[in-house]
Amino acid sequence: MDTTQLNDLITWLADGARSAVRTDLFMAETCERMVASGIPISRVGVFVRTLHPSMLGRNFIWRVGGGISMGSMAHGEDEGDEFLLSPLRQVFHHGIEVRHRLTGDEVSNIPILADLRAEGTTDYIALPLQMSDGEVHASSWVTRDPEGFSDAQLNGLRRMMPALTRMIEIHLLRRTAAGLLDNYVGARSGARILAGQIRRGHTETMRAVIWLSDLRGFTALSDRLQPENVVDILNRYFDCQVPTILAHGGEVLKFMGDGLLAVFPVGNDEEDLSVVCGRVLEAARASRAAVEQLRWAGTNLAEEQFRFGLALHVGQVLYGNIGGGDRVDFTCIGPAVNLAARLEKIAGKLSRTVVASAAFADAGNAEWTDLGEFPIAGFAKAERVYGLVEEGYSSGSIVNSSG
Repeated sequence: MDTTQLNDLITWLADGARSAVRTDLFMAETCERMVASGIPISRVGVFVRTLHPSMLGRNFIWRVGGGISMGSMAHGEDEGDEFLLSPLRQVFHHGIEVRHRLTGDEVSNIPILADLRAEGTTDYIALPLQMSDGEVHASSWVTRDPEGFSDAQLNGLRRMMPALTRMIEIHLLRRTAAGLLDNYVGARSGARILAGQIRRGHTETMRAVIWLSDLRGFTALSDRLQPENVVDILNRYFDCQVPTILAHGGEVLKFMGDGLLAVFPVGNDEEDLSVVCGRVLEAARASRAAVEQLRWAGTNLAEEQFRFGLALHVGQVLYGNIGGGDRVDFTCIGPAVNLAARLEKIAGKLSRTVVASAAFADAGNAEWTDLGEFPIAGFAKAERVYGLVEEGYSSGSIVNSSG
């Protein structure tokens, strides 16, 4: 083993591994330097728990000649047999080393070890990652060397672990912060916050399609059901919208009880506006279909069915930090948002699912029914409102918005 190269690796880690800023590049360079120092690793795994609504943890797997692959573990997967039998469970729960020599004729009843042995692995060691706050995460190191790991190589690996752990902790904290911001304020807003746009009043103007939806009959539903049942219904209801909003280029800014506010950023040219409005309409129809299929059996076994209303509008919004004291919210405001909220109420009065302003209807490629002009509270002018033709005809005219 080349102790000079190992010492250089430890120094590089202690100095912040500055030549590899991204997590995957950092892990890949660390493993490659270890191989160069004479530690014959063929596969390395790093397994960390994280704060995330749907993920229990993440894993980063390096393979010699194969680079880095990243994966995740959902909440509850740590209760399955594969994890319960894994050496990593002992590391997570007891913070101890676990080593298995995979030579000889014995057959392992541990699935991961059986798989590794079938790939030619001869030696396996799992080592704890002791974080500065006392939390323990895990790593695994394997080799295909016929002799396995020597004592000197294992000692070199152990000597490197403190510096490696500090760097993994830094990357974990960064990813956790970014992930939580994405979950709670959206990817676009989260990126701005991490970039330093955190001062109250720090805003910018953005042209966007505004999506504002509401669950019909939510107040009566809340009065009839237990709070935990209402939460379950809301989560299922928002699942009918959020994935398709994100898939079509939108960003969810806020949940307001049963209301949802999302924006779809638009470029400066009309062709881009037409494309964005087309995507938004696809998302609206997909969400409508999903809500129509949503069912929930209450305590009296009567099946609840759900409807929602959605208003679509195009306009300029003020996007940024608004709040009081030390509590701020990254959101959007402006007359365009207020108009969308008023349109959503009109949708309810007309028993329509999707309504649009003239600005949205004129920009897309869909046939709309002119539902008439309506006075809008707080606005000087009445607003012409449009509904999708497939939701039923009115006495108004049909407008082909492509022309």
